[in-house]
Amino acid sequence: MSKQSMREEAERMIREAMEKKSLVVKQGNTRIEAVCGKCGAPNRVQAARGETRVKFACKNCGHKQETL
Repeated sequence: MSKQSMREEAERMIREAMEKKSLVVKQGNTRIEAVCGKCGAPNRVQAARGETRVKFACKNCGHKQETL
């Protein structure tokens, strides 16, 4: 099976599932990978739909800051 035929098969299956209403597409929260400005530790921050800047405290040092 070639890549093109596999892609067409996947698209056909998704189309059929959406017609049956068994597949529901939802929009949810966004996860932002932020880096602490003080200690450089990586942090995962949840942001509500539509928000671009979220306030958070570093999990490593506790420094309060805002995502970019």
